[in-house]
Amino acid sequence: MKLLTLNTHSLAEPEYERKLHLFARMAEKERPDIIALQEVNQTGESSPAPDAPEYGYMPCAGHEGPVREDNHALNLAKLLKSAGVCYRWTWVPVKLGYGVFEEGLALFSLKPIEDTEQFFISKSRSFSNWKTRKAVGIQAGGQWFYSVHMGWWGDEEEPFACHWDHFQEHVKGHRGDGKAVWVMGDFNSPCDRAGEGYDYVRNSGWRDTYEMAAEKDGGITVGHVIDGWRREEGEQKKRPPGMRIDYIWCGDQADVSRSLVVCNDVNYPVVSDHYGLMAVTDKEL
Repeated sequence: MKLLTLNTHSLAEPEYERKLHLFARMAEKERPDIIALQEVNQTGESSPAPDAPEYGYMPCAGHEGPVREDNHALNLAKLLKSAGVCYRWTWVPVKLGYGVFEEGLALFSLKPIEDTEQFFISKSRSFSNWKTRKAVGIQAGGQWFYSVHMGWWGDEEEPFACHWDHFQEHVKGHRGDGKAVWVMGDFNSPCDRAGEGYDYVRNSGWRDTYEMAAEKDGGITVGHVIDGWRREEGEQKKRPPGMRIDYIWCGDQADVSRSLVVCNDVNYPVVSDHYGLMAVTDKEL
């Protein structure tokens, strides 16, 4: 099974259309079984897209709002279908992005989606609060896959630890049922900052597929200073470029043959302010 995660930046990304096509070509060639995407945007002014189910869209349980014509996940699904690669996918909005976009999370699966869910992991539930966070999950092949975009460790209002605790509390039933559980996304937690978000996840019993991989590269998923890491509450973030903050975590043991950073101008062109992360595991979807 091949898993891929990317914080897309989507409609906020310069040269959006060109980069959308580049990512679609990469996905067409690699054909990940599961794709987890963050910062998947649409504009509120765009018309609803009644044809979205024709391109594999499945509404997520608990979400009744429309997928709109400029939705990034829909744009991607259309390009992939035109190339003969038909994914099933779901999307949920989470918060107002950049004061303009309905920003959300998406998951794509090559196999049928058996179930979906979404839930808040932040204390805030306000769509207008940029710190509001959710997780979205799909069940496919008897396994659960989640896409998340986490907050920061030191945030006094919405600390990372609380987000992760809420996530764990929600998915413990799936893990208790013996189902394989994977969580993928932008964790905003550098792996080399001891005692913070990365260690918190690892110490709670989750396994980093990068560390598990028999073959891997440098693992860097952000190669320059990006939004959220420039300033926070007026204090300059003391973070150099070159961070590993995007992860694919496994809730139990698995053999991981390869972990590869993609869309980094080494393996496929850059398409976002993050690079993509792909893991190849022995699990079958």
